[in-house]
Amino acid sequence: MLKDVLAGWRRFGGPLAGALAVALREAVLDGRVRVGDRLPSERRLAGELGVSRGTVVAALSRLREEGWLVTEHGSGSRVRLPRNLGERYAPLSVDGRGSLLDLRRAVPAAPRAIVTDAVTRALGRSAGLLLESGEPGPGLPELRELIARRHTGEGSATRPEQILVTSGARAALALLVTHLGPRRIVVENPTFFDSLATLRRFGIRTVPVRVTAAGWDDDQLATAFREAAGGAALLTPDFQNPTGVLMGSEDRRKVAELAARYGVTVIVDETVRDLDLRDHPVPEPRIDRAVTIGSLSKTVWGGLRVGWIRGPAALIRELLLDPISDLYAPPPMEQLVACEVLPLMGRLLGQRRSELRRQRDHLAVSLDGDDAWSFSLPQGGLALWLRLNGVSGEALAGKAAEAGLSLLPGPVFSSDGTRANRLRVPYTAPIETLDRVVEQLRRAHRS
Repeated sequence: MLKDVLAGWRRFGGPLAGALAVALREAVLDGRVRVGDRLPSERRLAGELGVSRGTVVAALSRLREEGWLVTEHGSGSRVRLPRNLGERYAPLSVDGRGSLLDLRRAVPAAPRAIVTDAVTRALGRSAGLLLESGEPGPGLPELRELIARRHTGEGSATRPEQILVTSGARAALALLVTHLGPRRIVVENPTFFDSLATLRRFGIRTVPVRVTAAGWDDDQLATAFREAAGGAALLTPDFQNPTGVLMGSEDRRKVAELAARYGVTVIVDETVRDLDLRDHPVPEPRIDRAVTIGSLSKTVWGGLRVGWIRGPAALIRELLLDPISDLYAPPPMEQLVACEVLPLMGRLLGQRRSELRRQRDHLAVSLDGDDAWSFSLPQGGLALWLRLNGVSGEALAGKAAEAGLSLLPGPVFSSDGTRANRLRVPYTAPIETLDRVVEQLRRAHRS
């Protein structure tokens, strides 16, 4: 009975109708009430909960206005998720409803309708898959074909045998550095903190190259590739994380030339390549002869653990012969779900880009004109990279954390502990939450 599901609902406090509405919404979010369930009649629900019918009517009216219920004449009310909640980029946890607002990770919620439909379709055609062993391998043939087709469509002719499916981009990076075994690896300064953690875990010496709003430091690029001769380089030329900078075609040619001259394997992280927020997104040409890694974590959902490596077919064969590759393979059912999602990426990316562009611009306008910091508007990616005036990133992040706002300071993204006056502020949260972020940042800076 619904009264058992809602036991203790009065603890939410305030007017009874408001507390009941909150309790019902929370019950939907944690699965105690399922999307699609029909609620009892207003009279019956009032009797079960021991409140007036007016209280129930007011609570249900509020939920109906917010999009949590749909009422059909003569059939009662049925539970649903609000459209803007089920399709938006921001996870529910960054809505700022509680006292803690954690923006240390810039990650999306799943596009609910697309993913649930994909799961249903994948399950419906899983008979042949379930009759096989399910053992790890290079990936489902259909999925490798779809990924190869996307690369080819962007100007990089690719065959399925050039694709190895992994359980995410970090798994792809770990497999590559384990197999290649570089003693030195060129990295950007700053760069994504998870990538740095992976390289440190394998004890690889990093050789940093400075990246600013103006791009990659040419002199440091040449020096770093020379120092890492025979090793590897990990670069994010498309909307670099955390700066959001896009590498120009001339620098891409220079990287390819340096790699050939010094025998360096270039590994390109493409996890945010699709998050191009320019008015007319056009994929940049890839760095010649680079090995690329990608995933669905930043565009679709981190819970769909599907990534990939794209490289020469000979390298993919070598990786498959490495026993450790089995540890980095995703479950076949998740791959089948990805097969259903990838054909819909055009529509999904349009929604994602539009939402992120709107949130980026709102955050930029809100932060602009303040002497406490400065920044360059990125052409894509997920965050603003603030240059702070008169305070370190660690100090400001620490003060903001005291008020319940968690952000990452610059040194976290640096292989040598520099970037002390920087702070990453993701614009992946809803606009109302971003307003709260700006307010708390200003208060923390003043203090």
